[in-house]
Amino acid sequence: MVDPDKIRKLVEMMSENELSEICIRDGADEILLRRPGAAPIQVAMPQQVTAPVQPLADAVASVQPPAAATPTPTMPTASADEGLTPIKSPMVGTFYAAPDPQSPTFVKTGDHVTADTVVCIVEAMKVFNEIKAEISGTIERVMVKNEAPVEFGQPLFMVKPD
Repeated sequence: MVDPDKIRKLVEMMSENELSEICIRDGADEILLRRPGAAPIQVAMPQQVTAPVQPLADAVASVQPPAAATPTPTMPTASADEGLTPIKSPMVGTFYAAPDPQSPTFVKTGDHVTADTVVCIVEAMKVFNEIKAEISGTIERVMVKNEAPVEFGQPLFMVKPD
């Protein structure tokens, strides 16, 4: 018998660890949870001959991942971004505008940056990654709030190139 509370905990664990798929086997029972749109991951593992696994599709289908806790800021219209170049997140993680809570932000609107200027930190799997501008210009807009989750390719800043 599948315990709905255990499935909820697995879904929370997937969300906290940014997993797209998790498969748990316990004897003849198997639970496979996959986020919508996630491609199946192929992993070669030694097979054991066991009793057939009963599908848990009904239980998995009824469990939805939790909604994002932080609302995403609305994006300005395309015409407002005309002539601006985005600095995009190179990974999924948490955005930090400053090196620590007591320090000033790396950059703010109106600051001039060069390609080597550190503009923020994105934490992914407990690793703090400094993100460089990779473009010279003026920061026109900060697109993400401090400590907000970010996705791969999400615009973090809009820059007016030199």
